[in-house]
Amino acid sequence: MREAHDMRQSHAADALTASVAKVAKIERGLVPIRDPDIRALCHLYGEADSAAVDRLLALAKADRERRKASGWWNQYPGLESMVEYVALEDIASSLRTWQLAIVPGLLQTPDYARALAVGNGSWEDPDEIEPFVEARMARQARLTGDRPLELWAVMHESALRQLVGGRQVMREQLGHLLDMARQPNVKLQVMPYLAGAHPGMTSAFTIVSFADPGALDVVHMDTTSSTLWLESDTDAERHVRLFDRITRLGLAQRNSVRLVDGILKEL
Repeated sequence: MREAHDMRQSHAADALTASVAKVAKIERGLVPIRDPDIRALCHLYGEADSAAVDRLLALAKADRERRKASGWWNQYPGLESMVEYVALEDIASSLRTWQLAIVPGLLQTPDYARALAVGNGSWEDPDEIEPFVEARMARQARLTGDRPLELWAVMHESALRQLVGGRQVMREQLGHLLDMARQPNVKLQVMPYLAGAHPGMTSAFTIVSFADPGALDVVHMDTTSSTLWLESDTDAERHVRLFDRITRLGLAQRNSVRLVDGILKEL
């Protein structure tokens, strides 16, 4: 409809008070569309036929129900706040992640993830912790299989030295990092303490990229109380540049592996 009316994605973004990235994801079926957005776009494109609008609303509802039923993550309670991220991760082609204090979720062992969940004290229902751990392990299937996810993970040295769950849990976690670093689709880097002040000191973030050349990168950030999505071209480009600066200051993979192995031997 947009192209038939010779309009750009920026016109649709203005009508939705959203980013061009969001419009691109909607048009490519990466995310579902809300009913108010359908009505706003129909108004923009001059679609006055109420029956046609109703058909579009019905199709959108069916699509949302299909997504809800088909997503593997729906079998795990307590993941409501993570559904959008996990859904995007499931169709992504690559992730670039920078972590300040913890091992990235896709590289965590079950015991580490469990100790992390218990330690942060954010779970109102302790019974939801185990399904959360199981879901985190299920997400790691993207690193293997027919369409393995490309993962470039950079973490601060403090994430390797913090005794999450105790010495034995950290031994297993560091050993797992060494194993995963051998995978051809996993690149591991460590920012050492000796790097001093660096551009990644203020926040952790993940850049989600897709195989579709028309799909823009999305930046995901977790705060203590919410999840933040940065979807504008400017935000994505800024964080890509930031990630590049972080990787240049971090240890090369070979030296990162040596550091992980050295810390493991200290335990």
